[in-house]
Order: sequence, then structure tokens, then C-alpha cells
Amino acid sequence: MEYWILFGTFVFLLLIGTPIAFCLGVASFATVTYLGLPPVVVFQRLNSGVSVFALMAIPFFIYAGEIMVRGDIARRLVRLAGSLVGHFQGGLGQVNVLTSVMFGGISGSAAADASAVGGIMIKQMERRGYGVDYAVSVTVTAAIIALMLPPSHNLIIYSISGGGKISIADLFTAGIVPGLILALSLMATAYIMAKRRHYPTEEFPGWRMVGQLFLEAVPGLILIAIIFGGVRSGIFTASESSCIAVVYALAVTLFIYRTLSWDAFVEATLGAVRTTAMVLLVIGCAAAFGWLLAYLKVPTALVEFMQGVSDNPIVILLLINVSLLILGTFMDMSPLIVITTPIFLPVALAFGIDPVHFGIIMILNLGIGLCTPPVGTVLFVGCAVGKISIWEVMKSIFPFYGACLFSLMLVTFIPALSLWLPNLMR
Repeated sequence: MEYWILFGTFVFLLLIGTPIAFCLGVASFATVTYLGLPPVVVFQRLNSGVSVFALMAIPFFIYAGEIMVRGDIARRLVRLAGSLVGHFQGGLGQVNVLTSVMFGGISGSAAADASAVGGIMIKQMERRGYGVDYAVSVTVTAAIIALMLPPSHNLIIYSISGGGKISIADLFTAGIVPGLILALSLMATAYIMAKRRHYPTEEFPGWRMVGQLFLEAVPGLILIAIIFGGVRSGIFTASESSCIAVVYALAVTLFIYRTLSWDAFVEATLGAVRTTAMVLLVIGCAAAFGWLLAYLKVPTALVEFMQGVSDNPIVILLLINVSLLILGTFMDMSPLIVITTPIFLPVALAFGIDPVHFGIIMILNLGIGLCTPPVGTVLFVGCAVGKISIWEVMKSIFPFYGACLFSLMLVTFIPALSLWLPNLMR
């Protein structure tokens, strides 16, 4: 009966439009009450869920990303990407993806990527004769590349949800190759669709101009090296890296680019506070929900069920992927990571799957959910920026879904794509 109360309450509240944090919290409270446990347990678990030192990295990485978004970094990256790949067929589609790779290594947020890059690229693509549906499709699917690259706060959430024993440095490193594979898949798809629709190419500006644009973008790109290089080398932790990222972002936008106004600084600060509060409330409530799952031995039951279905890791990974893809269409990414990691990670470990590899599979899988209706946060952002309905975007987004799923299958069944670089750098 307790299973029905926990999951039934959660699903009912979700269906009537209750915010996800309250769905998790109320479902946990109702189940604890039914079990006869002290209700204070829910609040204790919520508090312990957010009282994790490693979570300190999340607000600072979010803050650094907000400063970079409002400090005109995206425009410089767009110009650099345009000089490098704009002369290909459907060049602005290629520019969009490459910019997302570079900006994703600064923001670590898919929504910020879609907003900043989309705000520049979608209008520009429309003026050059590209369909708005195509422009939004490229923007929203390319934005999930940011989830795979440092400083992705979702990788940090996964590490903490896995018990805090999974190396954040390894996760940051493991996401690089899969992120590039996703980028190449999307660029190939954008090229094929652009060729079919006869979209224009841009003129190559020459290597001298490429060099000038690169020098303009270097101060922003150095942040990627600071975050990744510092954490990977062990010079500082992820939390220390996030603080340094904020200081560096302020220095670049105030003293080098001189593009961060007082109003933009206030907006960045308030934006970071709002996002952090939302993320941490979700994490806290999901921690209480996850504790109840462990208390009710849901992970153990799932391992036994999976072992009864098959003893083949390939089949198990397929089942997990399908489950996560379905869940990702109905729930946002952060709570799903906190809820499903304690459920599926023991299953993965029981079948000999590396936790770092599994983390990259999960992040890419749930990232696809951000681009799918009915609860696709990044899809909503892209449609709002492009001023187009979701149904119009759905006319052209399926080939890009195909590219994402192709990348997911490669990452799932070729572990070396995720593990080669972390093993090389140990």
C-alpha cells in the first residue's frame, strides 16, 4: 500500500500541475505519515539533502553562467563560430551548434545556452531565409551539449545522488567526447536538412579575420580551461573552481570586455538566486523522496526484477534508457537525477556498468527529455525566443531527435567513448 501512496500521490499532484518540488515533498510526507514514522523525518532528509558541501559549486557555476550570458560573451562566440563553419552548407545551422559547444563550456546550462545563443542566432537565421522551425530545432537540441561539458551542475547533482563517491573530475572529463559526438551528429543533421531546403552558405572571411575573432573570444574561452584544468589537475575542488569562475567572469566582463552594466549585474545576481533556490528546493525534496525509496527497498526490488528479465547488460541498458526517455518527457532533469540515480545506479553496478559511464548515459538521456513535450524546458525556451508554437517546431525536429538518439546509443554501448579520456588523465 505504501508504494501506491508514494507514487500515486506524486503522479496525481504532477498531473494537476503542482510544482515538482511540492509533488516530491507532499508525496514523501503522506507516505511517512502512513508508515507511522515521525513527520519530522521528511524535513530532516530535506535538510540533509541540501547540506552537502559539494552543492556549493552549483550556485556559483550558475552565477558565473548568468554573468557570462549578460556580459555579451555569446555574441563573440557566435562570430568566432561563424568564421570557422559558416561557409558550409546551411552555415548558420553549423554556427549554432559550434557556438553551443563553446558557450556550453562556459555556462553549463542548457536553458541558458538556448536563451543566449538562440537570442542571437534564431533571428539572424530567419533574416537569412532559414525556416524558424529549423532554427529553433537546431538551437534546442544543440543546447543539451552544455549538459555534457564542464561546468555542468547536473553532473555534480548526479555525483552527490550516487552517494558522493563518484569523482566530479572524472565526470567532467567523461562528458567531453560524448558531447563532441552529439555536436557532430547534430551538425551532420543540420547539413543534410539545409541541403534539402537549399539554405544559403556564408562567405569565408579569411584566416586573418578568424585569428582576430579568436583573440576577441579568448578571454571568455579561458574560463573553460580554468574550470576543467583546475578540477582535473587537482589544484582546486569543484566548489573552489566555481568561486574562481565567478571572480574571473566578473573580471572579464567588467575590465576586459566592459560589457556588464550595473543593471545587467543585478539581473545576473537575481537570476542566479532564483535558479539556485529552485534547484536546491527540488534537490532537498527529491532527497526525502529518494530516502523513502531506499527505505521501501525499491532499488533492491528493481535489481531482482531486472535480473529476472535478463542477465545481459545490453538488454538492461536498453530497458533503463527507455525508462529514462519516458520519464524525461514528464519531469524536469534535476529532480529526475536525484530520484532515479538511487534506483538505477545499483542496477547498473549489479551488471558491471561503470558509474561514470552510467552517469554520462543518464545525463544525455535526460537531456533529450528537455527537448521533448509536454515538459521540455529547453524546448519551451527555444519556442519563446523564436516566437513559434511547439507544434510548428515538431514539423522539423524529428531528424534532430534521431541524431540525439544515435549519439545516446553510441555512448551507451561503447563505454570507451566516456571512459577513455578519464582513464588517460588519471
